Amino acid sequence: MDLLKSFISLLALINPVGAVPFFLSLTSEHSDGERRRTIRIASISVFCVIAVTTLLGQQIISFFGISVGSLEVGGGIIMLLMAVNMLNAQIGNTRATPEERDEAESKNSIAVVPLAIPLLTGPGTISTVIVYSANTVHWYDRIGLVAIGAVIAVICFGALRLADPIARWVGHTGINIGTRLMGLMLSALAVEFIVDGLKALLPNLR
Repeated sequence: MDLLKSFISLLALINPVGAVPFFLSLTSEHSDGERRRTIRIASISVFCVIAVTTLLGQQIISFFGISVGSLEVGGGIIMLLMAVNMLNAQIGNTRATPEERDEAESKNSIAVVPLAIPLLTGPGTISTVIVYSANTVHWYDRIGLVAIGAVIAVICFGALRLADPIARWVGHTGINIGTRLMGLMLSALAVEFIVDGLKALLPNLR
C-alpha cells in the first residue's frame, strides 16, 4: 500500500483549510477557551474516526456483505461529487446539508457534530479509509493508516488553531484556490478508485 498516496487522498478529502470559514462562523460567539476545547475535541474525533474505520473496516464491509470493488466504485463516486463541489469552492451536501449547518448554529458544542463528522470526516473519508484498510496485506500497513490519521488530526488542529491568521493572510480567495487544487487532486484519485473498482467487479475490463 502506498502510504503517501493514502495520505494525500485523505488530506484532500478532509481539507482542513477549507473548513476554516465554516469553523469561524460557528465559533464567532465563542471565547478563546471554548474555541481551543472545540478544536481539541474535533481533532481527536478526526483521529478516532480514521483509526476505528481502519481497524474495523474489513469487518464492517464483511458484515454488510459488500465487496471491496463495490465500495471502491461507490466511494469513488462520492469522492468525485465532493471534488466537483470543491472545484466550485463549495462544501457540498455530501459533507453536510444546509439544514445540518443551520442546526449547528444553535448548538453549544459543534466539535464532534458537525465539525468532525461530517464536515471533516464525512462519507467520502470513511469509505476511502475502509477501502484502504481492506486492501492492506500486512498488519503494519494498518498501523501506517492509523499513523496517517494521527498526522491529519495534528494538521486539523493546526489549521483550526490558526483559523483567524489563515483567514486574514489568504482570505476567502486564497482558501477557495486551495480548495480547488485539493478538488483537482481528489477528482483524479476518485477516477482511479472507480476504475480499480470496476476492474475488480468486471475482470474482463483488465
